[in-house]
Order: sequence, then C-alpha cells, then structure tokens
Amino acid sequence: MAAGHSHDEPSAEPLRAGRIRRILLFITVPLAVLTAIGIGLLWPQEAPINSRAYYTTGATMATVEVVSVDGAGCGVEVPADPTPGSGQQMCVEVTEGIDVGQTVPMVVPAQFLEAVEDGTALQAVRHEQQDSGDVRFVFVDIERTTPMFWLLGIYGLLVLAVARWRGLGAILGLSASVGTLIVWVIPALMSGQPPMLVTLVGVSAMLFFSVYLAHGISIRTTTALLGTFGGVALAIVIAMWQVRSTGLSTSGDEAEATILTMLPDVSLQSLLVCGIVIAGLGALNDVTITQASAVWELHATDPSMTRTQLFRRAMRIGADHIASTVYTLAFAYAGTALATLVVLMTLDRGPLETLMSSELASEIVRTVVASIGLIVAIPVTTLLATVLVMPRKSDDVDEQPRGARLPSAFDDDF
Repeated sequence: MAAGHSHDEPSAEPLRAGRIRRILLFITVPLAVLTAIGIGLLWPQEAPINSRAYYTTGATMATVEVVSVDGAGCGVEVPADPTPGSGQQMCVEVTEGIDVGQTVPMVVPAQFLEAVEDGTALQAVRHEQQDSGDVRFVFVDIERTTPMFWLLGIYGLLVLAVARWRGLGAILGLSASVGTLIVWVIPALMSGQPPMLVTLVGVSAMLFFSVYLAHGISIRTTTALLGTFGGVALAIVIAMWQVRSTGLSTSGDEAEATILTMLPDVSLQSLLVCGIVIAGLGALNDVTITQASAVWELHATDPSMTRTQLFRRAMRIGADHIASTVYTLAFAYAGTALATLVVLMTLDRGPLETLMSSELASEIVRTVVASIGLIVAIPVTTLLATVLVMPRKSDDVDEQPRGARLPSAFDDDF
C-alpha cells in the first residue's frame, strides 16, 4: 500500500520505515503463505461431522411452552416431596411441530428446574411408540435463541458505538477466527490430521485474521503479531511437555468415552494441548497489541529517549500487564470450573490430593502454560517494538530538534 508522510519530517525516516516494512514483509508473507499451504494440505477429507443421530429413528423435534410447573391441567400430580435429582413432571403445550396446540405432560430434569417457570419455552423430542401409538415428549433443552440474539445484538451495537470502524474490524476478525475453528480446526482434528500441525496452522490463521482485521496492517500490529507467535510457540512446547509428563487428557468422562469410541485416531492429550493454546490465544494477543501500542505512545511522547530507556519504561507497563493478566486467566479458568470445584470440595481428601486430581490439574496447567506464554511474549514484543519504532541516532541528530515529535513508523501502513 502507498504510504503518506508529512512535509516537515526528516528525510531519513521514510527510508528507514521502508526498510522496516520490507523486513517485516519478508517475515510475515512466508508465514501467511505457509499457513495457507498448511490449510490446503491438512484440509479434512472425511471428518465424521453429523455422524451421530441426535434422536432415535421416527422421533421429531418440537418446541413446547410450560403451562404449569405443578402439572395442573394435564391430569398429573407432582409428589409433595420429590426425590432430589429426579426431576419434575410439568404440563406443557406444543407450540411447534406435530401436535401443535395439545397439552401434554413432560419431565424436566432437576438441573433445569431453577430456570423453568410458567411460560418458559423448551425444546423436546416427540417419541411415538410404533406398536401402541402412544406419544411421549422428552425434554432436550431450554429454548434460548431469542435472549441469545438480544445479547449478541447489544454486544455488537456497543462495540460499533464505542470502537466504530475498529470495532467492526474486531467483529470481523472474531467471526473469521471462529469460522476457522469450526470449519477447519475441529474437522481437521476429527479426521485424524496431525494435531500439532493443525494447532500451529489453525492458530496462525486465527492470529492473522484477528490482528489485521481488528487493528489494520501496520508496523505496530505486525510487531504485536510476531510477539504473539513467539508466545504461542513457547506455549505449545510447554503444553506438550506438561500434558505428557502429567498424564492429563481432556476433561469430562462422557466426552472422552465418545471420542474414544467414535474417533479412535484422535489423541485426547493432543486435543488438550490444542485447547490450552487456543484458550490462551485471546489474552496473549491482547497483551502484545497493548504492549506494542505502549511503546509507540511512549516514543511519541518523548522521541529523545534511547532504546534502553524506552524498553525499560515500556516494560514497567508490561509488568502490570503480566500481573493483571495472570490473575485474569486464573479467575477465568476458576469460573468455568466452579461446578467441578464444588463437587471436589465434597470429597474427603487432602488439599494436595484435590489439587493434583485430573479435574483441577488440567485447569492449573492451562493457566500456567498460558501465563508463561504471556510472560515471554511481552518482553519479546517490547524489544521488537523498541527496535522498530526508534529512528537511528545518526538520522535525527542534526535534523530533528531535541524533544520534537518524529512521525511514527506506525502511521504508515504496508
């Protein structure tokens, strides 16, 4: 892309910015090409997507609405003291599917009772007995499409209102990254492609989408991209080492059993490594972008700083990023595993045994591996940004007054 410069900038700065762009292009273009080649070579050919029947032959989906949580109107009576965990029989009206308008009884599992009240829409499966013709409705889930769309709509409007075009780019980058995960990464893993190669290529594609669509193509964002690649590479190595040495695999007995039965060629440990890296990718990208921006802003405030001074000041900011993001990751993982923590706390065993259990150990490994990637990515990004943003001393010693602002190389897109 063409680059524009102000008329009063030093003549050496455009030359140096051009050299920087060529160097970064020499690095990033091969990475992008290798990523595209990897996607093509590892494209899933026979991924068993939609290969499991969601319900039995002859059954159909239906949407129902709770008429009465106590079963009134359907000729059923709810026990006064139901067995804990047994669920509750309710009276529901069919609103979509066969038998629309009919009122039928249906049992709602215990874990959903707190969220269900009169008027709640539910998803169900309609089963019809072939021999007797009797019809039975089985609970599937709560119908939550409308509130979810409202949430996503509010989120999108707020992002666009506050961040405007950059917010639109962030939404596009997120959409492209999620699309990569759903369309390519997961099917490639399901089809038995090498997990580590899939992780590397998939993460690379997601990084290109999220960084450049959200923040634009520039020297600053490319610096953050390269810093993120460094953190991701280290996170993959450490995650592989830890997962193998600790004997961890994916959490969830039902998921593990299904994968082992239907996808025998898929490694559970490799899935865990891939999950660890992807889970920490957002936070890693966040700190590298912020750190690169900090270097550019510090330089813009005082262009007379030496590289050493700029690096030290930027790393003071980076230290705060490290501290805050480490406990942010810990809290995020603790929040997702809260139900597991509650169950583990009911068991009569020592604290160390609880921490070393597979359920908690996997969360600890996730947090620590992602944090290590962050800790390394911040100084790497800061060092790259310090080198790329600073003009050579000989370039500005005679032509730029001390303390005057040099146009940043970030002002010029590739």
